[in-house]
Amino acid sequence: MNTRTSQVGDRLRHSIHIGGVYASRQPTAIHTVLGSCISVCLRDPITCVGGMNHFMLPQGHGDDGDSTRYGINAMELLINECMKAGAERSRLEAKVFGGGHVLQIQETADNVPKRNIQFACQFLQTERIHVVGRDVGGYDARKILFLTDSGKTLLKRLPREDTTTLQAMRQRELSALRSLPKREIMPEDDNITLF
Repeated sequence: MNTRTSQVGDRLRHSIHIGGVYASRQPTAIHTVLGSCISVCLRDPITCVGGMNHFMLPQGHGDDGDSTRYGINAMELLINECMKAGAERSRLEAKVFGGGHVLQIQETADNVPKRNIQFACQFLQTERIHVVGRDVGGYDARKILFLTDSGKTLLKRLPREDTTTLQAMRQRELSALRSLPKREIMPEDDNITLF
């Protein structure tokens, strides 16, 4: 399951994982934990409609029923969900998070985190969606809490000592990566170590 919703005070709280996409007109706090994956938060500042996705690779075959774990599909669906909730595409603003080197991935010009970051930035530029904030790359996992009504984002870098949260995040990412054909993870050479 990629999403979970609960009520916290006046605001919905929605949690997403790999392949999750969620948008709402109602004030919502959308939460996720990222390693090498990317989350893009979109918001229309006039209608206060906002949403978030969580994807692990830029593109793939997606014929397994979970195509939103690929950025190309997760981005299109997020834009569409925001528009269905009342956002105007031309007013969408973006924040981009993730792409950390946390899975023993060799640092090359074409590894998973770097490809994810490049894809997200290029997609948003191509679609003319203004990026108002970003925190990508590095070696830390991140907890993200996006407030759809205000557009504020709370980011917490996870210390390497937070083994419980980091192990759960790594396990989700590794399980998802292991389920993919090798050609989707490594376009030209073996640049990822699965353990």
